[in-house]
Amino acid sequence: MSALLLELRDLRREFAAGDETIAVLEDVNLSIQQGEMVAIIGASGSGKSTLMNILGCLDRPTAGTYRIAGRETAHLTPDELAQLRREYFGFIFQRYHLLADLDATGNVEVPAVYASVDSAARRERSTTLLQRLGLGERLTHKPSQLSGGQQQRVSIARALMNGGQVILADEPTGALDSHSGEEMLKLLRELHDAGHTVVIVTHDMKVAETADRIIEISDGQIIADRRLVPGELTPKSPESQRTPKEHKGWRVAVGHFNEALRMALLAMKAHKLRTFLTMLGIIIGIASVVSVVALGQGSQQQVLQNISSIGTNTIDIFPGTGFGDRRSGRIQTLVPADAEALAGQSFVDSVTPSVSSSGTLLYRDQALTASISGVGDQFFRAKGYTFAQGRAFDEKDVKQLAQNVVIDQNTYQKLFPGQNALGKVIILNNVPCRIVGVLDTIQSNFGASDSLRVYLPYTSVMKRVLGQSYLESITVRVDDSVSSDAAEQGIIRLLTRRHGKQDFFVMNTDTIRQTIEKTSQTMALLISTIALISLVVGGIGVMNIMLVSVTERTREIGVRMAVGARQHDILRQFLIEAVLVCLIGGALGVLSALTFGAVFSRLTSDFPLLFSGSSIVAAFLCSTLIGLVFGYLPARNAARLDPVDALARD
Repeated sequence: MSALLLELRDLRREFAAGDETIAVLEDVNLSIQQGEMVAIIGASGSGKSTLMNILGCLDRPTAGTYRIAGRETAHLTPDELAQLRREYFGFIFQRYHLLADLDATGNVEVPAVYASVDSAARRERSTTLLQRLGLGERLTHKPSQLSGGQQQRVSIARALMNGGQVILADEPTGALDSHSGEEMLKLLRELHDAGHTVVIVTHDMKVAETADRIIEISDGQIIADRRLVPGELTPKSPESQRTPKEHKGWRVAVGHFNEALRMALLAMKAHKLRTFLTMLGIIIGIASVVSVVALGQGSQQQVLQNISSIGTNTIDIFPGTGFGDRRSGRIQTLVPADAEALAGQSFVDSVTPSVSSSGTLLYRDQALTASISGVGDQFFRAKGYTFAQGRAFDEKDVKQLAQNVVIDQNTYQKLFPGQNALGKVIILNNVPCRIVGVLDTIQSNFGASDSLRVYLPYTSVMKRVLGQSYLESITVRVDDSVSSDAAEQGIIRLLTRRHGKQDFFVMNTDTIRQTIEKTSQTMALLISTIALISLVVGGIGVMNIMLVSVTERTREIGVRMAVGARQHDILRQFLIEAVLVCLIGGALGVLSALTFGAVFSRLTSDFPLLFSGSSIVAAFLCSTLIGLVFGYLPARNAARLDPVDALARD
């Protein structure tokens, strides 16, 4: 006794045509037993193809019921229908519908990929099927390298890959010559004899007469159903239904990902120019972002080094309540001991006391007016001054009130142009002093100065020139790792405790540094925003190209769905392709930025481009995010395509 396999009751299928509705199938009642070979015949437009699409779960009826092995299909989800297609059906299409990027073996394997069969088992089975169908020497040939008959045999092998309990053949001889057509019908008959249920859709009565049962359809209704071979069927399990065991778990997920990755690479390889143009926007955007960050960091570092050299990370301490305080000259509480106490603080890099005067500088027959600065041995470090000749005086010179002097570049050019000034003796307010060092040109916050400056130990100036015991100011260079504001508060607390009151004020010149930092950060943010806009534009380009790709590959999507691909399988494939395009574009963008950095370094030595690992990682994450965000819509559109509509798309 044969088993009922496919059953349709009062089935109706309608399509909208403008404001009207056209019924393509009306009140169809049909039962197909396991092991039958059935031909559905009818003229073009009779509804036979629509009926086959419903039988194969490619389309849904508008009304009525359709059961497969007793299971009602009306309320199944798209993925559940895909499972039925994988488990029960094998499709042989009139136009073959092979995937152009895959060879014969790869095309046959596709249904097993979505059935979660491991790669070794599906490769062995696909090879066996193709050899059985006489294609053992065509395993690695792509569809374009095969004849029509050979392509049709590949489609038969694909239909049998997961077992093919029900073979649905749509006009199987329509695109073949007479000899190939006869071979095709012979193969279908052999499949029937092997236990497969075969349903042939055709308009040719000669083809239909090869079946055991002919169902004639006209204007959407079954008008005849006759059996050519009398007697009951004795169903048997088809040999090719015994498919390899499906695996589950993380290996399945990895296998699906690898397959989607492979298909994405094949699609990108097949359209190299389009893929590169898609990447171009990402390449430009990532290269811009990485280069701008490197440019900003390099320029900021150079600027900060430059401003550090003119002492802008220093805090100056003066007596009184502020500039213009007329009583400040009478305040004598700022003393060298205060400088020594400050030097012992953890936040201090260096400290120098300061006193100053102006006087006459004599050398041989020259008499000049110069500014005389009494400073500590750490003064030149605190201010970031460098030497063109000689050295600074040291702590020993300060303690011994040495008459050693350091002159600036202006004084050197006035008195000793082009000469070695070291060891020469000059007279400062009747005090003979030996030159031990010559400074490089000093850049102040407001540019270079033309005044003449000489520097002596502050003890020498206090005792030998001014005759006083108190200081005019103290300059503190703050350690680079400490906040300037915190250091300022620490200085105020210490000196207030020492003096018993706050009879001094401070001037924190680090505000210049902070202003420059903020300005450079603002400029970097502005340029980065422009670069990010280019990234977004590149992302929109990715989305646009992926939408075009979905349109171009609609039939491929339909074929994959017909052989059992779930919606998330299609979504994953196109999403991986979009992410892959963006990742490769991101890598090329980073490489372009590094190349630009190398060229930039050769062209100028003003400052380097500082590439950071974090910016490169951020660029890769950004390109991945762009692929996910802008690739999702096209991928979702692909996953939501109706299989029957996708297959019908030219």
